[in-house]
Amino acid sequence: MYTMISLLRVAALAASFVHAANNFTNPVLWEDLADLDVFRVGDAFYYSASTMHYSPGAPVLRSYNLADWEYVTHSVPSLADFGAKYNLNGSGRAYVNGIWASTLRYRPGNQKFYWIGCIDFNKSYVFTAQGADPALAKWEHTGTIGTCYYDCGLLVDDDDAMYVAYGKTDISVAKLTSDGLREEKTQVVYQSPNGVYIEGSRFYKTGGWYYILVTRPADAEMVLRSRSPWGPYEQRTLVDRIPTPVEGSGYPHQGGIVDTPDGRWFYMAFIDAYPGGRVPVLAPVTWKDGWPNVVRGANGGWGASYEVPVQTGRKVEPPTGVDRFEGGRLKANWEWNHNPDDGKWKLDGAGKGLVLGTATVTTDIFSARNTLTRRILGPKSSGTFRIDIGKMADGDRAGAALFRDWTSYIGVWRQGDSSELVVVDGARLDRNKSWATSSNGTVVATGPDLKGVTEVWLRIKADIRPGGGLGVGGTLRNASFEWSRDGEKFERLGPEVQMNNMYYFFMGPRFAVFNFATRKTGGEVRVKEFEIERW
Repeated sequence: MYTMISLLRVAALAASFVHAANNFTNPVLWEDLADLDVFRVGDAFYYSASTMHYSPGAPVLRSYNLADWEYVTHSVPSLADFGAKYNLNGSGRAYVNGIWASTLRYRPGNQKFYWIGCIDFNKSYVFTAQGADPALAKWEHTGTIGTCYYDCGLLVDDDDAMYVAYGKTDISVAKLTSDGLREEKTQVVYQSPNGVYIEGSRFYKTGGWYYILVTRPADAEMVLRSRSPWGPYEQRTLVDRIPTPVEGSGYPHQGGIVDTPDGRWFYMAFIDAYPGGRVPVLAPVTWKDGWPNVVRGANGGWGASYEVPVQTGRKVEPPTGVDRFEGGRLKANWEWNHNPDDGKWKLDGAGKGLVLGTATVTTDIFSARNTLTRRILGPKSSGTFRIDIGKMADGDRAGAALFRDWTSYIGVWRQGDSSELVVVDGARLDRNKSWATSSNGTVVATGPDLKGVTEVWLRIKADIRPGGGLGVGGTLRNASFEWSRDGEKFERLGPEVQMNNMYYFFMGPRFAVFNFATRKTGGEVRVKEFEIERW
């Protein structure tokens, strides 16, 4: 249970992040939501992001003011169509594969949302949803295109024609067939001078001009402009090493532009903010002679704060709070590590929580199916899982993990009739060996035997303030673990653990809950609540 004091503490912390005096502070959304695509349908703004090996993929967020966002659905319900390795069932693993920079748009002509993304540098997949509200629609895999639309941006033109800008260094444009599911024509429209590497295309049309935004990773954004989607394109720089609004982070770059209902424009970029990942920052845009320009802050850099773009009474679900796993499906801010085994988990009705049965026999958390993850809120936040461990079986391991290529966790190891509370640190993936597991970690602390204990609260406290952009030579941040028998009094267990702040894994660390067997499947845990709060 949570006392009135703890509830007031949550409310006070939440209030400290409410926009004061109609201003917002960058990062506008302090979560790992990279490779973003942002656009507007009526009075609603939508945001899509990359998810790599997490499933469902390509989350869709919604806002009514460009400053407050909520998760509403995913464009890719399952990664199953991408290959067996995405199932984590012995047919390989897909770490850092999957959904990279992709694109999402609404097509008014047929009232349908289109998501397009290249998978494994091979083919491009098209997922669609019928209707004007992507949260209510059913998302389906409706097309596969043989061309890899790498880092693509979709444009629905005034005449309902659909174009995709894509590529790296050489930027191409493809025209799709009338149903938007196949390629009709493609050609290179722009070659980067001197072979300077560019990627991250986003495609727009306004004022009779076609614009393709591209990035020079990880410090600049360029604008290409033409009167025709096929070119020729001229180029100007939008930002180049513009000072960041967040101490310790990299330069704002990539992302896209979006207009408000009253005709003003904004640029949503992201910053490399490891260990926390890549997080979005927002700034107003003005236009001069048909070219966009970022409105800078007082120091000549990206502003730390701007006025909230749209004043509205419409609300969204806050990022903090308690999830009791009620309803018929998981909320859209949850994602599994690879595709789950749907026969080994269920939502068990009001007040009964999420049941996680053991789906894998392993000693390797990176090979265990049905690990459920949630993005960490910056700059510092805690994730607390209330778990019923009464039906764990001999050899089962369950708990709360700080999940990335460096993984640590606090958990319960069931051994016979004892339930040992442990902290494990040092589980590792090796990027030089295709992200193979190099270590299962070691026990660095033990707590009391929880024999006879039915419920336990496990908490992770993480400091994900940027440690130096891409992490090269940066400062490592720490996390710690706590536990409780009653949800009231928490005790620290074990030393602080370090988070890897190198960018190679791309995705930032996440809060995760897991349950796997080391002997045989059959045991289960029940996750009754999850609370996320800033501290």
